[in-house]
Formats: sequence, structure tokens, C-alpha cells
Amino acid sequence: MVEQSLIVIGGGLAGSEAAWQAAIRGIRVTLYEMRPKTNTPAHKTDLLAELVCSNSLGSNLPTRAPGLLKKELRRLGSLILRCADQAAVPAGSALAVGREAFSRLVTQAIENHPLIQVVREEVTHIPDEGIVIVATGPLTSEPLAKEIAELAGQDHLYFYDAMAPIVTLESIDQSKVFRGARYGKGDGDYINCPMTKEEYDRFVEALLSAETIPLHDFEKEDKRFFEACLPIEVLAARGHEALAYGPLRPTGLRDPRTGKRPYAVVQLRQDNLAGTLYNLVGFQTNLRWPEQKRVFSLIPGLEHAEWVRFGQMHRNTFINSPELLNPTMQWRTRPTLFFAGQIVGTEGYVGSTASGLVAGINAARLALGRRPVVFPRTTMIGALMYYVSASKERPFQPMKPNFGILPPLQPPIRNKRKRYEAFAARSERDLEAFILAEGLLEDITASPETSQEKGSDEL
Repeated sequence: MVEQSLIVIGGGLAGSEAAWQAAIRGIRVTLYEMRPKTNTPAHKTDLLAELVCSNSLGSNLPTRAPGLLKKELRRLGSLILRCADQAAVPAGSALAVGREAFSRLVTQAIENHPLIQVVREEVTHIPDEGIVIVATGPLTSEPLAKEIAELAGQDHLYFYDAMAPIVTLESIDQSKVFRGARYGKGDGDYINCPMTKEEYDRFVEALLSAETIPLHDFEKEDKRFFEACLPIEVLAARGHEALAYGPLRPTGLRDPRTGKRPYAVVQLRQDNLAGTLYNLVGFQTNLRWPEQKRVFSLIPGLEHAEWVRFGQMHRNTFINSPELLNPTMQWRTRPTLFFAGQIVGTEGYVGSTASGLVAGINAARLALGRRPVVFPRTTMIGALMYYVSASKERPFQPMKPNFGILPPLQPPIRNKRKRYEAFAARSERDLEAFILAEGLLEDITASPETSQEKGSDEL
């Protein structure tokens, strides 16, 4: 019997998930990751599934779109969600992780699986034969990005993203901040820096006058900023009160020392398991580093902060998926070629994981001589895969999980809370029927960590 195998290019969230899903179904996987031999401007380690932007994976509530997607992924035995749950740090109703702990868990799982070989080399050419999953993510190297662009018939694959700065806990002036999550959710998971109107005005003025890092020539020609990680200075330029109604909104927060709601609030979220590092929520930026220290030190409590990492801008990559992919994540003109991750337009960590899971499952099924599956559109996974493969939006833009991409309920439900609950209930019902009909968990073979649980919620 000929052993079935496939290649995965890229060791990020999507690539790691895809490799895992294929391996636990008995497929031998070669996973290529170019780091540390070839690095990127944003990555700092050689770990798989390194998080380069926020350390939050979004809401954990099943009545929120990101939370529903997480629930579906857990049910399907997602490696990324299992490791995220193990590396979770306090974040209210959201799932945030200690960056290094999370990536180490993923790396250990992948490297220890007997059917996965990790090769630390840059891939500059997509193999012409065999089953291949391209999951090179938002920082695809120039040679491979050029080849993908030619394959896709596109002039470019770029858009731009940014990441937030990080400070040490001990350097925050605790006398000027308070702990708490919006509307009392969680157990004081966020550090809140309250601002008066005068402090807010001074901060916005300094932010708008600060010097940014000059863009490269190709960036100047295409100044597209991805709304999900919009640089804070770009958002501030849209209006003086834009931040007060955006990432600095005081909604659901009261300063326990005054009993009043601040005019604006900067929130800091735990960034590592030890609780010694905190990132500024929503503060992705392209300011020069000395300017970041000057401007962000105007935030109450951060006057003498120790800045472990400053924010920075980096390039992202995605293809025009609706013209190129099926909802199975297969290339339409080459069924043995799959794409997954942010490169297909599934925005964010969990969205990227979802497309990696779908690509991994379907590549494994193809290798085993079985029919690839299309997830029900009534599930968040299915809705995302449908969006990136059939969106009519022109130009095509990436999409994060949201209830707006799900088919409407019949009959419609006007109450938003009840509507979201109904979406979640329908998703769970249809996903269970789909798993049973397609035998999605029955095809998981014995492996070091999944032989007993086969995709259960406990995985």
C-alpha cells in the first residue's frame, strides 16, 4: 500500500492546523516553515503559530460570532483552540493567550506528531505535483508571493496591518488606573487608564502631530489599511472624537474611585501567562518608536512605562479568492492545490484557523480517495468559506466571523439577543448532523494525543 502524503507551506495558525488535521487522519505531512533561516519584519521567534498582532482571539461567548466559531472548531478537534485554551490568560469574556506559551504548545504538538516532518526552509515555488496546501499567511515572502500573484492573475496581493505596543506591569502607575472589564464581565481582567476630557484632548492632539514611519514606494502607491487593525493615528484623523467612540470608548466602565464613567479609557490586556506584560488594546500604530514613547506616555498611568515592544506596520497578503477557490479551499483549476489562512481572506486568528482546518480535512480526504466536503452555510465555518469563495464584493476584501454572513433565520427574529441565540442553536444542530453524515470524526486515526477523544470538546 502506497502511503498517502501532502505538503503544507507555512507554519502559522492555518498551516499548523491544516497539518494537524491531515496527520490525525493518517496522512504523512511535510510542513515547510522558512523561519528562522528567513525571517519577517514582524516575527520574533522560530516558533510555529507565532502571534504577531494582538494576543486576543476574540469573544468566547457562543452568542457572539467569534465565540461561535471557536465552539465549532473545538467540536472538530482544532489543535489551535486546544493550545489556546491551555495557554489562556484572564481577558473577561474573551480568549486571550500568553503568546510564547501558546506557540510553544503548538510547536511541540506538531513536532512530536510521528506523521509530521517540519522542514525549516523557504519555499519559492509551489510544487507542480501532489497535494499541496499554501498557508503562507500575511507575510508571504516576495518570491512566493510573486508566483502566487502570477498563478492568480493578479498584479499584487498586498494590504497592510499593524500591531500594538506592550508594557511591563510593574511600570504602570497603579494609583492612576483601575482593573475591570466592560459591564463587570470577568474578574478585573483589564487594566483601565481613565482620561478626563482635557487629557483626552491633549492625547489626540499629540497623536495627530506625531511623526510616522515613511512608507516604501510600493506602499505609497497602494495605501490600503485593513479596518480590523487600523492604525490608531489613522482612526484619530477621522475626527477628534473617533477614538472616544472607538478603542477608547468608556462604555460599560466606571472608575471605582469616583463612581463615574471616565471621558475616555485606554485598556491594557494581559499578554503573557505570567501576567507581567500588557498590551494596549486597539493601539496598532505606524508611529516612529520615539514618538510612540512620547505620545503614549501621555496616557494616565503610563507616564513612566517600560515599553517592551513598540507597535509597527507590516505587509499582509491575500488573493482574490472568489475568483479562484471553491468552498472546500481547493484551487478551481487544480483540485490538488489548497489555500488557507489570511491569504484567502479569512480575517484574524480564528478565521485563519478555520480555513486551515477545512483545507487540512479536505486535503486528507482527497489523499484517501474520498470526496472533499463543503461545510453548511448555517455554521460560521461554512459561512466564512462560502464568503471567501463566492463573495460578490468588488474589490474583494477579507472578512472576519460575523452573523451578517449567515443565511437569515426563517421566520426572522427581531430581538438581537434571541436572534444570536437562534443562530448559535442552528449552527450546533446543523454541524452535528453534518459531522455524522460525513463521518468527519470517524476518520481520525490513532495518534499520540487524539486517539481517545477524536475531536471532542475536551481535546
